[in-house]
Amino acid sequence: MKSVIIGVLALQGDFSKHIQILQSIGVVTKEVRKPEDLDNCDGLIIPGGESTVILHQLNFIGMVEKLQKFAETKPLFGTCAGLILMSSQVQDSPLKTLKLLNITVERNAFGRQIASFRAFIQMELKEKGHQTLYPAFFIRAPRIRANGPEVQVLGTYQNEPILVRQGHHLGASFHPELTGDPAIHQYFLDIVQNNKKSFI
Repeated sequence: MKSVIIGVLALQGDFSKHIQILQSIGVVTKEVRKPEDLDNCDGLIIPGGESTVILHQLNFIGMVEKLQKFAETKPLFGTCAGLILMSSQVQDSPLKTLKLLNITVERNAFGRQIASFRAFIQMELKEKGHQTLYPAFFIRAPRIRANGPEVQVLGTYQNEPILVRQGHHLGASFHPELTGDPAIHQYFLDIVQNNKKSFI
């Protein structure tokens, strides 16, 4: 199988950090700035930032419909604001999300910028319940207030879900690109590779 290409939405947020950590594990990356940039991508990361601003930019460049079509067959990984955009509902907000993860989120619920923190969390990224201790950075992070039964919880903080998967999509409340540990990006790469195999 040929190498996969993972796109990183490069409209806002620290997309360059995602690119760096992907490249550190040998992944071919592509900055996605317009709809046609999705054409050769096998997966996409939507980074953190300001969810309303990112959605406005997606609408402005006409990418929402193409992104939803892309997500039907290819994996997306949303972090922080990206998780919000992938959610099915945002509490107390009229935000029209992509509805790729059956979760309800509350924006900035872990605190504002000044309340940013790091916590070591337990994650289950392998079969048979193998757990990994991971340093998670929370910056204006959303909380997952509810999730459907089809949503798999891969990581928690104080008994709350912060890393979830539904089908071939992945979402995190925190910023995995801000640590030197590529475990979550590697997990997403595995999803992308397995997904690509299923279409060969």
